[in-house]
Amino acid sequence: MGRKFLKVLGGFFLLLVILLMGGWFAFVPSAKEPGYVFVKAWGEKGSGPGQFDDPTGIAVAGGEVFVADSRNDRIQVFDLDGNFKRSFGKPGENLGELKRPMNLRIAGGELYVAEYWNDRIQVFGLDGTPHRIIGSGGNGPGQFSAPGGIAVAANGDLFVADFYNQRIQQLEADGTFVRQWGTTGEVGIRAGEFNYPTDVALAPGGAVIVGDGYNDRVQVFGTDGEFLRKWGGPFGMNIFGPFNGWFATVTSLTVDGQGMIFVADFYNHRIQKFAPDGTFLTAFGGKGTGPGRFTYITAVAVTGNGTVFAADFGNNRIQKWRPGQ
Repeated sequence: MGRKFLKVLGGFFLLLVILLMGGWFAFVPSAKEPGYVFVKAWGEKGSGPGQFDDPTGIAVAGGEVFVADSRNDRIQVFDLDGNFKRSFGKPGENLGELKRPMNLRIAGGELYVAEYWNDRIQVFGLDGTPHRIIGSGGNGPGQFSAPGGIAVAANGDLFVADFYNQRIQQLEADGTFVRQWGTTGEVGIRAGEFNYPTDVALAPGGAVIVGDGYNDRVQVFGTDGEFLRKWGGPFGMNIFGPFNGWFATVTSLTVDGQGMIFVADFYNHRIQKFAPDGTFLTAFGGKGTGPGRFTYITAVAVTGNGTVFAADFGNNRIQKWRPGQ
């Protein structure tokens, strides 16, 4: 009787091990390309040129790096080596003034700034000249409640991550409402639903890629609005974790010229890279204060040659990385 019990118990544990191993291989992918190599970092806490107080957004264009210096209510601009060039913006609600700028996007020679506290999108020239304001506070069409990120299509249409309204809005260039994904004010974990969306980007073919922040996943929609795919943990169902392809709050994402998707994985203190279909490719970073380590990463941008810039939120600095060999 004792031997039979031990045999059954042993079989149970063997089956459990097999199931756990199967689950691991099914839901924790291995890297398919080399990681990235840390190049340099710049910045420290403060309010002077080249200093930051909670950097939250980053964009790159024309050999310049634009940083949303959130609690200093300004945008700082650097060359690709981190040398300070200029800054613009000051606290306030008028044109040219900012309140907690978040994720940034550059399109058509203009800088689009999502303003968390001003509930709007503000557009600047790359020299810092204020151009226009889009939207206002509220939950109606074309209104926002703490927008976190923005994407701009070739025809000028805007796609906005409307954080507290739990939706993505598509607007015409002048702010005219086109449509939305998600139900206003309602959190959900099913396909096409959101849990505080933080950022949005467009694939080269026009697909809409959403950082579904507190659902710990990425969702992708077609050009006609249909849901295409989601990923992040088992089945992309709001299950967070530190494993490859899993997230612990998505705060930003960007897409390179080949359609590869880079995701800022906030509480995992790293950047993850995916193929357009969501296949995990590689990850880099990790928690810490030393070179190549992050303390809560909030934003990521990539240049045409593959160089990656990241906003290292807790360390009040910007990091620069290059592709590994």
